[in-house]
This record gives sequence, C-alpha cells and structure tokens, in this order.
Amino acid sequence: MAATPATDTTGTGLMEGVTDHINREAVESLAADEPQWLRDRRLEAWSLYERTPMPTTRLEEWRYTNLSRKLKLDRLSLLPWEERSYSPESAPRRLKDAMDQDRDASGHLIELDGTVASVDLGEEFAAKGVVLTSLRKAVHSHPELLEELLATEALPAGLGKFQALNAALWTDGVLLYVPKGVRLERPIRVSRWSSEPGRAVFSRTLIVAEGASQVSFVDECLSEDFEEQMLASTAVEVFARDGAQVQFVSLQRMGTGTFHLSQQRTLAGRDSTLDTLNVGLGGTTARVDLNARLQGPGANSDMLGLYFGDGDQHFDFNTSQDHVAPNAKSDLLYKGALDGRAQSVFRGVIKVHRGAQQTDAYQTNRNLLLSDRARADSLPNLEIEADDVRCSHGATVGQLDQNHLFYLMSRGIPRELAERLVVMGFLGEVLSRLPLGGVVEKITGIIDEKLHG
Repeated sequence: MAATPATDTTGTGLMEGVTDHINREAVESLAADEPQWLRDRRLEAWSLYERTPMPTTRLEEWRYTNLSRKLKLDRLSLLPWEERSYSPESAPRRLKDAMDQDRDASGHLIELDGTVASVDLGEEFAAKGVVLTSLRKAVHSHPELLEELLATEALPAGLGKFQALNAALWTDGVLLYVPKGVRLERPIRVSRWSSEPGRAVFSRTLIVAEGASQVSFVDECLSEDFEEQMLASTAVEVFARDGAQVQFVSLQRMGTGTFHLSQQRTLAGRDSTLDTLNVGLGGTTARVDLNARLQGPGANSDMLGLYFGDGDQHFDFNTSQDHVAPNAKSDLLYKGALDGRAQSVFRGVIKVHRGAQQTDAYQTNRNLLLSDRARADSLPNLEIEADDVRCSHGATVGQLDQNHLFYLMSRGIPRELAERLVVMGFLGEVLSRLPLGGVVEKITGIIDEKLHG
C-alpha cells in the first residue's frame, strides 16, 4: 500500500516528500543508539529537508529532469538496517560475475541492501594504519574523524533537499582512511547490491587521503530489474590532503526501475591530484551532482564522465569546477552515446573565485545520438571573478559520422560492427584518460554488450 504524504500545516508546500515512512520518526529511530553529536546532526538535516522545497523544473539545475514524474517518494518505504553477510555460494549471479572481475585489489567491501556485509583489507595496509570499514561501525570506532568530517565541510545538509535527506537517513556506508605517505598501488573496490523494489536506500562514503598518500577507489552499484521503483541515494565526500593522489570511480550499473541519486564533493589540497570518473550505464533515471573544489594552490582535478543509454533511460549530470585557490587546474570531459528514446542532460559550470589567479580550467561535453528519438541537452557555463586565467568550454551533439562508417564498410566490415567500432572509439577517449587496472576492460565489455542489444 502506498504511503500517504504528511499533511502540510504551514501552507507553504514545503512538507512535500514527508510520508508515512520518510519522516522525523524514522530519523529518531536511526539515531536512537548513536552519540549525541550524530543524533543532533541527523535531526538538523531532517529539519532542513522539511524546510527546503522539492526541486522543480523552474530551477535551472533541474530544468530537464521532472521529479514529479521521475521520482515517487510517496510510494517508497525505507529499507531498515539489519545484519547481513555475504556468501559467494548464494550471491546473485550478476553480483558474483561483477566481483569475479575485481580480484586485483588492495581491499574489497560489499554492501547488500544498504548494509555493509563484508570487508576485506590486505594485512600489510591495515598494519600501516589504513582503515576500510562500515560507516555505521566507524561511528563508534573512529568518532573523532566522523564528527569532524561527516556531512560537515564537504557535503553538509544545507547544500540541498536531497543532500539533507541523505544526511538525515543514511543507514550505512564506507569509511576509507589512508594515513600520510601510505601508497596503495591497487584499488579499493566496493560492490553494492540492491534487491528490494519499492524501497529507498541511503548510504554515504567518506574518503580521507592524508598528505602524500595514494589511493584509487572503485565503487560499483548493481541491482535487480524492478517493476516497482527503487531509490538508491548515495553521498560521497572525498578529501585529498596536501600532495595526495586520489582516483574516485563510480560505476553505475543498476537495473531497470531504479532511480540512482548520487551527490559527490571532492576537496583537493595543495599540490594534490584528485581525479573522478562517473560511468552511467544502468538504471531508469540517474542523477549525479558533482562539485570539485580546488582549495589549495597547485591542486589538479581531471573530471571524467561516460554514459551509454538506450530504451527510455534518463541521465542527468550536474557538475561544478570550483576554483578557490590560485594556480590550480581542472579538466572535465564527459562523453555519452544515446540510443532508443534515451535522454541525457549535462550542466557544468567553471567558477573561478576572486583571487584564484592563474587558474587553468577546461570543460567539454560531447554526445553521440544513435537514434532519431534520442536527445541530449548540454549547458556549459563560466563564472570568472579573476583576470589572469585560462578557461574554456564546449559542447557538441551529433549523429554517427557517415564518413567513418563508409570508411570501415568499404574495407569489408559489416555495418553493425562498423557502428560498434565508431561508438567504442568515441567513448574510448574518456577511458584512456584514466587507465585503471581492470576498470577499463570491465566498462568496455559492458558497453559492447549494450551495443549488441
């Protein structure tokens, strides 16, 4: 039975999104056995959620994603936290197949329906002080770190309605801490699996890389195909301290019927490198909000995105390159291919703050339409408050290049194969920028499967 929206006694309409299952009582239940600082933080976040209007298409950031049609919060119930364990013998085939490709790793964490079910970290890294653990457990094992950084500096609840909702209702997630000078040559891999339709799942990720450390983090989300909608909300906070090198990869491969909502914020310190790759392949609707804040001189961030949609999939990427410090560089490249009735939205802004001189920032979004019914909207922007900068942006939307097809077909390659080669070549530029072991091969294989139908 669908939940009933709570009655709005204020006359403002701001209570939209409060239901029988998503309400203050749910927040208080989650906070019942938590320390006072976290309880206060959750309740403040819920208060902000209640006071913040639901985004509509009248807002520039949501102009092309109509939440009243795409997201049905009143039909969703919260998926409560409970103890879960992972067994390879009983694991869903899709999850097991994905994990079988992830053997080359420094550590692996598995999240099942919003609960961390398994953590495996190499002994040599644990001995050096690396922490990979459930966020729920970290509340008690690493309270000082979480009280300082969780939903505070990077992704506070005040940034928006859905940021507030996640900060109030997260049930579990991931903490990765890499001490100063520690270098992990192989990635940390996270596999998240969702199996329950009609549910809303909220999780968070906190990554802290201390000075001169190195780490790659690959986060893969998968699910069943659902006839009822399922909401997966995740908030990601990444701190790269001075001189650190961090790679963050989000690989979204959820099934039909899912609404994947990801808020990400990265903070790059002096002379650090903080690169991101967002890959959108699954789900019915997917929204990514990514803010890269370059707050130390010499900071560098490559922001990469790749998406392939078919059927009636809808991808929405909202990005910002936030240059606060001088002499920092960011380079964004998002490329997507769309078939069937699929739609994509890219909205990006390069913001150079006053005093951030010698900023070097670029932004490119390119789209390839494989169907007359597919659509791509691209809105790049610049906001410059300094006078000694190099900034540019560009966007393209086009069909398959017939000259390329003709060239390949004239050499005996069938049209279907020729089209696949052109698409793979178009998208391959993004993957070549972040040659992370195992990730490129997995993504290439998934795209090839989609091209085969």
